[in-house]
Amino acid sequence: MIKGYVNGRVYQSFQPLRVAEAFVVIGDRIAYVGESSAVERIVDLLGGDVIDLRGRAVLPGFIDAHAHLLSLGIQLNTLDLRSVTSIEELKKVLKDFASRSRMRWVIGRGWDQERFKERRFPTRWDIDEVVNDRPVYLSRVCGHVAVLNSFALKVLDLESSSNPNVIRDERGVAIGLIREDMVSFAWEKILSEMPFEDIEKSVLDAARHAASLGVTTIDVAGADLRELKALLNLWIRGLLPTRVRIHLFPETFKTLKQLGMALPIGDNTLKIIGVKVIVDGALGPRSAWLSKPYSDDPSNLGVCVTPADRLEAIARETELAGLQLAVHAIGDKALDEVLDVYSKLGGGRHRIEHASLVRDDQLEVLAKLRPVLVVQPHFIVSDWWIVDRVGVDRVKWVYRFKDFIDRGLPVAFSTDAPVEPLNPWESVYAAVSRGMYEDIPLYSYTKDQALDTATALHLYTYGSAYALMEERELGTIEAGKLADFIVIDKDPLAVEPRELKNIRVLETYVGGRRVWP
Repeated sequence: MIKGYVNGRVYQSFQPLRVAEAFVVIGDRIAYVGESSAVERIVDLLGGDVIDLRGRAVLPGFIDAHAHLLSLGIQLNTLDLRSVTSIEELKKVLKDFASRSRMRWVIGRGWDQERFKERRFPTRWDIDEVVNDRPVYLSRVCGHVAVLNSFALKVLDLESSSNPNVIRDERGVAIGLIREDMVSFAWEKILSEMPFEDIEKSVLDAARHAASLGVTTIDVAGADLRELKALLNLWIRGLLPTRVRIHLFPETFKTLKQLGMALPIGDNTLKIIGVKVIVDGALGPRSAWLSKPYSDDPSNLGVCVTPADRLEAIARETELAGLQLAVHAIGDKALDEVLDVYSKLGGGRHRIEHASLVRDDQLEVLAKLRPVLVVQPHFIVSDWWIVDRVGVDRVKWVYRFKDFIDRGLPVAFSTDAPVEPLNPWESVYAAVSRGMYEDIPLYSYTKDQALDTATALHLYTYGSAYALMEERELGTIEAGKLADFIVIDKDPLAVEPRELKNIRVLETYVGGRRVWP
């Protein structure tokens, strides 16, 4: 396959900003980038096809460095609660969805108690009012908290559980809310009852959704054996429309090691590249681990999910296997633990996922250790309540993207989908606007952290390629690199910031092959 693309505005890279008008693709790689006349001569000589871009903008494909394909695929096929603004509305849409769903478990995701007019968490009794004859699992938007109905509590045998992450009222009665390890436990039970064909379909649906949004590579930030099996099956059959990189959960990593499986494995389409560890929770449910209590909950410091000794042991095993470590740390206390462990390692290109709350003294340690910070700009918009959570004294520590860049730290963009929308333009918009147009309080305190569009696009392309240790193959449109690119309807460097989230992807190419539409 030889194709020449001419008469476009081809953004080869964003830092430095390099723009051409045409390029040649031979097989799955970029062979030449330059002027249209030269491309036409090359294609004529080699007997290929010429495609006229008609002045449209072309970008390197977006690389989402932290997402969850299986969860995203399941969400695409279950109840989306992100727009719900009250518990009464939640009950209404749940009742309607349950009447149409034929699955044993009624599954939904996306609610946020901060958006509810009742200003409280939903409980088992709220859910029981509309569905009481089959188990219901409704995850908060962050994925760290879920609400179950009474039927689900019975199925999971949680009524009598002594685990502190089964939340109880003052009488000691389980109210249906679970968090952290209990969420993982419940989700494991649900997946164990899901036919494998449904799991495989969910993963494929998510990958196709990614292609439609111009995401050409996704890093699965934590794969269990089911998701790994589905991905491997799709890869072997040549069905994956996007590139996939995989960070295994520690349990999955341990199982593969015990079986004697050689790691890393894969090719340009799919690779197992690392291990993902979770140290704390999330800011929404106040389970992110802080060094000082939450401003709106003075008795609460959050939770530690993985103690330091366990994290260090996993980290050393990961390095020994030649894999990359990706550690979830949202709160500043969790970050302290990660930085201490990273200071003891051999200096591989390891990552910190989220780094949502970073103190000034931690910036200095980060500058010395230089882990890759994989951040999610859309949190700025969805965490509109953040000033109340951490207080005015700490708000300057929140989502410090500009500070990271100014200190020379490697930064990559991602969505944590389905926690946030997978659409990259919504994240680019959030990084550039910092909530200015939504009147989000965080903006007035941290507007100095807003990025320009070119920088945001750089972090979503080359920056994320660097996070995956593939900057020599992905992230820019250059001769010799894999031909992953998108064609869009507007020039992102020529539109007003508020218009960024409205940019549409017209075509998506992976390895020179059009995968959408």
